[in-house]
Amino acid sequence: MSEILDTSERERSLKTIGVVSYLLHAIVAVAALVPGFQVGAGLLVVAFIIDLVKKDDAAGTWQESHFRWRIRSVVVAMVLYALTSPLWLLLLAPGWLAWGLISIWFLYRIVRGWLCLNDNRPVA
Repeated sequence: MSEILDTSERERSLKTIGVVSYLLHAIVAVAALVPGFQVGAGLLVVAFIIDLVKKDDAAGTWQESHFRWRIRSVVVAMVLYALTSPLWLLLLAPGWLAWGLISIWFLYRIVRGWLCLNDNRPVA
């Protein structure tokens, strides 16, 4: 019985971490789409570090996929932002377009993952 309670408490704790992480990701993604409302990458870095530190706690659970999903999403977004940053030097419009598309993709990943988390299922 104690093992069941420990597992249940662990699942709740991991889900709470997931909700906080997805929320921080969402704030950054939405802010990136609103001109003049940049909250900075600080929140994203905090969420990324939380995910890196806690991912081993989720090993072997359905929530393990969420940690991988969030970590991959941040890494891919950072690489895409870095690769497209020279567009800001050329003209303003290509930079806005590229970063807007990346932010929409990132927001899609957040929403999709968060919906799966709320349904207590792994993200594919």
